[in-house]
Amino acid sequence: METIDDVGEFGLIARVQARLPLTSPDTLVPSGDDAAVLAAPDGRLAVSSDVLLEGRHFRRDWSGPRDIGHKAAAQNFSDIAAMGGVPTSLLLSMVLPGDLPVAWVEEFAEGVAAECAPLGAVVAGGDMVRGDLITISVTVLGTLQGRPPVLRSGARPGDTVAVAGRLGWSAAGLEMLLSGEKTGNESGDGAEQAGPGATTAGPQTPSEPQPADYLAAHRRPNPPYAAGPEAARAGATAMLDVSDGLLADLEHLAVASRVAVDVDSTLLLLTPGPRLDQMLTGGEDHALVATFAPDAALPGGWRRIGTVHEGGESGTVTVTVDGKAWDGPGGFSHFGHSA
Repeated sequence: METIDDVGEFGLIARVQARLPLTSPDTLVPSGDDAAVLAAPDGRLAVSSDVLLEGRHFRRDWSGPRDIGHKAAAQNFSDIAAMGGVPTSLLLSMVLPGDLPVAWVEEFAEGVAAECAPLGAVVAGGDMVRGDLITISVTVLGTLQGRPPVLRSGARPGDTVAVAGRLGWSAAGLEMLLSGEKTGNESGDGAEQAGPGATTAGPQTPSEPQPADYLAAHRRPNPPYAAGPEAARAGATAMLDVSDGLLADLEHLAVASRVAVDVDSTLLLLTPGPRLDQMLTGGEDHALVATFAPDAALPGGWRRIGTVHEGGESGTVTVTVDGKAWDGPGGFSHFGHSA
């Protein structure tokens, strides 16, 4: 089996570039020089970055390289959507073991390309170096298309809290993998996953989801990219990506806006899905949660799950469920205990 050491750095770069989208109307100088040159028609760029570490954010025995490529792009693209923007390009840097098969990297690149395709996003550059563990660093750029960014700090008492996308699906899939539950789909190739969801704001499975659906959701997040700009156009007062868990991320919104938020569990459970605790605390679905004025009509695909209240004073509980503090972890935290 051909490895990275066999083809060398520049041979590997050529293999990867052959599989990635590299040019767009806004790409004035594509990857290949010391730096790419990109146009910014809006005069501003929305920028976000993230890192995936093997063993921490993905396991090769659970997810195939295409899955990991989709995931690396999706979790960054969703941050741009959460500002009300549209992703346009990304920078991709990787630390790779020399004995890693070249085919693994090629398939990873194909996963990135597939996630980019519906958005028309390109890979504008990056870097590859040798190391012991696969580490993937992604920086994404996006356009706000002339709109002001939707921040976390704009929620007001009386606003409606709404969500677009799935909640708890990835957590349910992870729980199955951790338990060793057999599902009939153990290869980790992600073949059962539907498309990356660039044009839909809600879950694509209207009936009761099956175990394979949860596994697919964990391997390949399905962020509702279009829902971010739609929310911005509809006047969303605050918005963010649900990456660490609904309660944990609503805490960020509540603190930034100096308000309190109450989640109505009966509204969450109207949508077929996993257990309530997984919907409240599970991360990595990359749904979007936003607040809207009380009389605002929610865009298609958005559903009401709670209300914003006065609050946010230091030392008080800022996010509640059915009027009470949630008994248990609120979501994922990289350092220390879960939120």
